[in-house]
Amino acid sequence: FKENRKDDIWLVDFYAPWCGHCKKLEPVWNEVGIEMRNMGSPVKVGKMDATSFSSIASEFGVRGYPTIKLLKGDLAYNYRGPRTKDDIIEFANRVAGPLIRPLPSQHMFEHVQKRHRVLFVYVGGESPLKEKYIEVASELIVYTYFFSASEDVLPEYVTLPELPAVMVFKDGTYFVYDEYEDGDLSSWINRERFQGYLHVDGFTLYELGDTGKLLAIAVIDDKNSSVEHTRLKSIIQEVARDYRDHFHRDFQFGHMDGNDYINSLLMDDLTIPTIVVLNTSNQQYFLPDRHIESTEDMVQFINNILDGTAEAQGGDGLLQRIKRIIYDAKSTIVSVFKSSPLLGCFLFGLPLGVISIMCYGICTADTEGEVFEHEGAKKESGDRELTDEGSEEDLEEEKNGKYTELSDGELKQKDIMEKKKD
Repeated sequence: FKENRKDDIWLVDFYAPWCGHCKKLEPVWNEVGIEMRNMGSPVKVGKMDATSFSSIASEFGVRGYPTIKLLKGDLAYNYRGPRTKDDIIEFANRVAGPLIRPLPSQHMFEHVQKRHRVLFVYVGGESPLKEKYIEVASELIVYTYFFSASEDVLPEYVTLPELPAVMVFKDGTYFVYDEYEDGDLSSWINRERFQGYLHVDGFTLYELGDTGKLLAIAVIDDKNSSVEHTRLKSIIQEVARDYRDHFHRDFQFGHMDGNDYINSLLMDDLTIPTIVVLNTSNQQYFLPDRHIESTEDMVQFINNILDGTAEAQGGDGLLQRIKRIIYDAKSTIVSVFKSSPLLGCFLFGLPLGVISIMCYGICTADTEGEVFEHEGAKKESGDRELTDEGSEEDLEEEKNGKYTELSDGELKQKDIMEKKKD
């Protein structure tokens, strides 16, 4: 494989035999291989045990399992989408095909526009902008398709201020790239590769973090058809549609089913239905200071965020990082005990038991040492007392000896002092 892989295009699943996610992917991966073969795709599908062939896995930068890569010549493209059969096949066909796909006719343009919800198109001849477009396409083709067309192929409602131009078609309209307002072409395409309104899940939220946009979400229960749930969702949809020209550069809109994921992200317990605005670049979030009753209320809330009058919560400061560590540890412990109480007792009870025994042993050893030291000190003190006391004769002799050692003058001086004292 290592010697001959450049002769073909390969879609490879790097897995580990013990990995639970890899085992879950296995039946899906088998379906991908069967369908790619039946449709006559030039892409060969395979899988490799990264633990047995660690050198090859390391060569391709595999750091986790499972890792899906499309190998095309000297290039290796990472797949980061949902692990479903259709999404994986769509990724393989997109990356394995031409980098820039030409649209030769209006009929072809209409066909492609119906098939793709987001469509990037370069219009014009050879230029530095086209070179940049090709460079960006080689990087971001893992996410979206890139096309080129002449001006007469475009729909009649499209007007271009100048050529060459790069455009995105989505949400029933189009936007033209402006270098002065939109900045770098790569950043602009990365921001605009999503529809204006999305059903947001954990994976989509992670992907939206690269766009740099603020994310306005209606957190609801999809199974709840009450007026409040449907109303908040409708308000977000209306703002995304009717105020597209005002907010599409700075905001992404959508709704999320349930508050479990958002609670773990904000480290707070949000009551649903509610609306929250996330800044995924610095982990800040905004909550409305009053109930959102209408589209106008939502627009006012967004404007307050843009002009800096809305209060930001959260963030990535030191205090928040410490809070995140504590929250994640607590969540992990709770989830382990909920899923498997016995495993939780073993994982956390055993280390605590060992630590307790060690602490008890240290404390007991110190106490016994103090007792032995105290008894030894008493014994030594007792011996010293017995030695120092001696017999009465010894004391008398010692006293007489001291007087004998004194000179006659000193004895007279002492007698005088004793008489004065009397």
